[in-house]
Amino acid sequence: MRVAAFDCGTNSLRLLIADVAADGTLTDLRRETRIVRLGQGVDATGEFAPEALERTFAVAKEFAEVAAEYQPEKLRFVATSASRDVKNRDEFFAGIFSILGVVPDVIAGEEEARLSFLGATAGLTDADGPYVVMDLGGGSTELVLGHEDVQAAVSMDIGSVRLTERHMPVETRSEDQIQAALADIDAQLDQAAQIVDFSAPRTFIGVAGTVTTITAGILGLESYQRERIHGAHISVADVAEESRKLLAMDRQARTELPYMHPGRVDVIGAGSLLFARIVARFDQAVTAAGGSLDIRISETDILDGTALDLALTSS
Repeated sequence: MRVAAFDCGTNSLRLLIADVAADGTLTDLRRETRIVRLGQGVDATGEFAPEALERTFAVAKEFAEVAAEYQPEKLRFVATSASRDVKNRDEFFAGIFSILGVVPDVIAGEEEARLSFLGATAGLTDADGPYVVMDLGGGSTELVLGHEDVQAAVSMDIGSVRLTERHMPVETRSEDQIQAALADIDAQLDQAAQIVDFSAPRTFIGVAGTVTTITAGILGLESYQRERIHGAHISVADVAEESRKLLAMDRQARTELPYMHPGRVDVIGAGSLLFARIVARFDQAVTAAGGSLDIRISETDILDGTALDLALTSS
């Protein structure tokens, strides 16, 4: 079955057009990502900014033309964190429906977690379970524990955009701002640990654009190379060091990084702090329980999970 999956998050709008075989094998035909910052200011105002809607609708029109070239049999537009509680989401729904002919499917955190786990673990045959998948988005971050199926999941109300707007809205980050962000992160992780057993996983899988961009820096890439990033093994120390570097840079220095998407320049520092704190907490818990944690990076995530789910649950 040929499907078109759209993933609209707080920071980006993405498209995947793929052929999915009956056994779940997914073959990419087209992948596109645009930074639209739909969640701009949502944490403070509770509604989508007019300019954010304009950017999102413009990219949706572009993606609609791309999808039409491939004539997918099924199409699904998934919207996540930024779209859940805004006051003017009907305006967003109407705009997307007029462009694509489908109403955005605003999924709950549990569904977001399931789709992220499905996408991140598809085809994973050389890693030991249980796995924990961390989907670090702009407005929320999902932690999903499972092996063949999801065992526990939690959606935390923090992400790269939300942390930036709450604590780091300046070019360079002060120590006080970093400590305030860490306190916010730790409070969320303390709650998450009541739901997800941090000591259980043997493999930690990080997904989404913030994570893969940070990994490009850890690997010292001269450009963003998806094939090098996918499946990369990294360490807690790697993430901590890369976070320190990013937080110390001014905006111009971050802009000049050869693998950095312009739309991530302003939020990558807060995102790196969140990534470093989460992976450190899991590693500490696993080590204390007498285990060791394999940290992997995946370029397949909720977008792939949406495509697979769309094909495999369709009649």
